[in-house]
Amino acid sequence: MQSTTIQVQKKSGIMLWATTATILLVILTDLLVFDAASGINLFLTAIAIALAITSVAWRRRRFLQGTTGFITALTLSLPLIESATLLSLLLAALGLGLSALMAVRLMPARLEHIPRSLLRLLLPAPTRLVRDAVGMRPPMQQQAARKALLWLVAWIVPLGLGAVFAYLFAAANPLIEAVLSTVRMQAVLDLFDPIRFLFWLIVATGIWALLRPRLLRQRRRKVAVQDAALKDSAWLGSAAIFRSLVVFNALFGIQTFLDLAYLWGGVALPDGMSHAEYAHRGAYPLIVTALLAAAFVLAAMRERSPVRDKRIIRALVYLFIAQNVLLCLSAMLRLELYVEVYSLTELRLAAGIWMGLVAIGLVLILLRIWLRRSNAWLVASNLVALTIVLYASAMLDLGFYIARFNVEHSRELTGQDLSIDLDYLRLLGPSAVPALDRLIPRLNQGSPSWANAVAIRSELVGELLDRPGDWRGWSWRAQRLKDYLVMHAVASAPPKRQNGMVVVR
Repeated sequence: MQSTTIQVQKKSGIMLWATTATILLVILTDLLVFDAASGINLFLTAIAIALAITSVAWRRRRFLQGTTGFITALTLSLPLIESATLLSLLLAALGLGLSALMAVRLMPARLEHIPRSLLRLLLPAPTRLVRDAVGMRPPMQQQAARKALLWLVAWIVPLGLGAVFAYLFAAANPLIEAVLSTVRMQAVLDLFDPIRFLFWLIVATGIWALLRPRLLRQRRRKVAVQDAALKDSAWLGSAAIFRSLVVFNALFGIQTFLDLAYLWGGVALPDGMSHAEYAHRGAYPLIVTALLAAAFVLAAMRERSPVRDKRIIRALVYLFIAQNVLLCLSAMLRLELYVEVYSLTELRLAAGIWMGLVAIGLVLILLRIWLRRSNAWLVASNLVALTIVLYASAMLDLGFYIARFNVEHSRELTGQDLSIDLDYLRLLGPSAVPALDRLIPRLNQGSPSWANAVAIRSELVGELLDRPGDWRGWSWRAQRLKDYLVMHAVASAPPKRQNGMVVVR
């Protein structure tokens, strides 16, 4: 009986600590994030939440899990320092989710179970705070919620009558009236803004779900036990899979031979066809082909498939996957050849990254078959590869590299290919300023292209400098650009625009 009482008191203490931490974090998030530019404030908020999760773990004497979770959250939140983008925010949320699982020992030991655990944590998160508040959980939580409600009610009379007394004293005493007149009522009224209240509710819901995580219960599915492996079917049985692999390998072999000859071997293309046209026509269809091939392999080599252990079919599958990997590499080379002629864009860069991920996914399919892993392992491995790629993309200023690549491969610098697309450089934002500084000296001073480039540079610099100067919106990327502007100030005055025309001064 005594041990049960101690356990209830311990749980009540953790509940009270989580409630206090949630209130403090909502206040901190309001001060840092609400009505402020996105920047270092998001990183500080993420770290504060991670510290709160760690403190809850430490109160349960789970020091190793809490520390490991904090390091994980810190690592995945670092891209927020570089630049507060949607991608970096999603990575930080992933780190906080993993940290919450570690704090309460819900982190799966196997890699393939992590995506499912994160999904089971995410689905009940929106209702977790409401369910705990109304007492749909153990009686101990009902008591804690009741105490919190009584605590709030106990403040109604003091604050209400206190406001009435203050008003009466102000009417009777000019000194008190003078003091109260200095209070900014607008700042007080802002606290009751419906949008702000909704912001508090959303933040509190998310924080509470991380401090008091609970996984969605799984329903046990009854699986019919078969006497042996899956029965051989006519349309996707041994004969159909074997014949499909023979036909597919032959077709892919022809495509592989042509790519090796024209793309890798340097064989001259037919008259009237350039390498750029050859590359452009095949880059994206080949990726679709590789995805369809991967789907076929997964269907053919599914778990408990009757052909998984047949050596000839496994050999044909390995050959088929190898040809698909080479197909992805050829698609990436095609894209590179096309980009060298027609410049690089964010969409084409994303396509190249996607092609690399497809190639990695094909290799993982091969490993899954070779190591006899499950489809859950394959999904988790692909998510790990995707997370690594997204993390690198969030840490790099891709706009800067795209602008520099286009300038260095433009006709203005190389004397061949296409002229630089200045309008697209403008779309890349202030990150394109260093590339413009490399381009402008190579243009004829006073020419329309020179005036347009200088005007775009001035516009992008103004966009950077006009951003809110509040420290909460600081980011490492913006600071690097500002430091660059200080070191590379342009002496010539930028041209003006009048009625959409560039006027050189």
